[in-house]
Amino acid sequence: MNRQGRAIEPRGISVFGRVADALIVFSTYALAHEIHGGPFSEVQVVAASIAVLAFHFMAEATGLYRGERMLPLRSEIGKITGSWLSVIFVLLLASFMLKRTEELSRISTSLWFVATPIALVLARVGSRTVLATLRRSGRHCRPTAILGATPLGGTLIEEIRRSPWLGLRIVGVFDDRDASRWDASCIEAAPTTGSLDDLVQAARRGEIALVYITLPLRAEPRVLEMVEALSDTTASVYFATDFQTFDLLHARWSSVGGTPVVSIHETPFYGVDGWLKRLEDLVLGCIILCIIALPMLVIAVLVKLTSKGPVFFKQRRYGLNGEVIDVLKFRTMYVSEDGPIVRQATKDDPRVTPLGRFLRRTSLDELPQFLHVITGTMSIVGPRPHAVAHNEAYRRQIPRYMLRHKVKPGITGWAQVNGWRGETDTLEKMQKRIEHDLEYIRNWDLLWDLQIIFKTIFGRATRKNAY
Repeated sequence: MNRQGRAIEPRGISVFGRVADALIVFSTYALAHEIHGGPFSEVQVVAASIAVLAFHFMAEATGLYRGERMLPLRSEIGKITGSWLSVIFVLLLASFMLKRTEELSRISTSLWFVATPIALVLARVGSRTVLATLRRSGRHCRPTAILGATPLGGTLIEEIRRSPWLGLRIVGVFDDRDASRWDASCIEAAPTTGSLDDLVQAARRGEIALVYITLPLRAEPRVLEMVEALSDTTASVYFATDFQTFDLLHARWSSVGGTPVVSIHETPFYGVDGWLKRLEDLVLGCIILCIIALPMLVIAVLVKLTSKGPVFFKQRRYGLNGEVIDVLKFRTMYVSEDGPIVRQATKDDPRVTPLGRFLRRTSLDELPQFLHVITGTMSIVGPRPHAVAHNEAYRRQIPRYMLRHKVKPGITGWAQVNGWRGETDTLEKMQKRIEHDLEYIRNWDLLWDLQIIFKTIFGRATRKNAY
């Protein structure tokens, strides 16, 4: 296994994937020029070569080529999209610095920028479909055994069967404990075929290529005994630990010196993913600011003309790692509350101005926060920041509440596009919001960010409960 706990693909498949991606990048650029009718000259060859190198560098950094067999498709699409966005940034910067922009056709290059990630994704979908078809018929499948009739063993079997592209064929469950200790769901998923000794003998005969040990952490002495016994075979052995009991927050394997460790609570924006997230915020943030500059000016004038008070409302909220930040909004109320007690806006709240009611319903009051995105204190997508007074109240009532501050607060988020925004007049509503926030942090990828942005603009749930 690699350090992230994923099975490593055979080297031939990994090399083939890299070569195929390079050919796709080159061929889509050549095809774009063929469609537009422009010559594919030396400049285009250099640009395509830079794109291939940049894409492979980012793909390696994000783990696209590590364990392709085990990556969920959505995660793979997110890594492809993020890597290609980085390529676009590198190419635009290089052409600007080298003053060669006039030699690149805007139409064919734009077509290339759009077509390449689509082609890369379609290639992945096609290869998965072919592999799944072959592996359903029993070809290229590794005979796999589960050692330990536990609930985790049953879950693992179901995961493997739902993912035929993994190329794993369950031989059976082995367990030499008393049958009364076997988990019923695991036995229903696959029959128990013997004890540890039977598994060792089958592995020696070459009937089993891969073994997953699914005993709990407290069974360390027994696990060590099993590993020692299986070391007399050529089977690959994996220890599948149920870390979900710790309610993991973006877990990853790493090491301290020579000691392997696994994170329990960690931010997803560590290393390259952090750079990708920041690049996303800068690129999209600058584009959006250019689009909304005039509407923001109009709103500012209307706020000033329709009610007394400042144009902007500044409120202290918690940001990354729980640090207090000042968040700007267009003023939508006759009052500005930012003390130890802050009342949430309710339906038909008399504190809200007529213009403010429209701004809150359409989320236009949040537009000034794109300035925070550019400066780096906020992100476009992330958990919505709460007033400091609300944070202090809810952190004592909702377990893991403060874990939402492992990432930058966002202008929009997974909770908001699912309707969990606005007034939280019951504790359950805030709990649902926190559940969605933590789900986003656990499973973040770039493609999901783009989906959330799309739903924020066009989804109906986003405007639900907006008072």
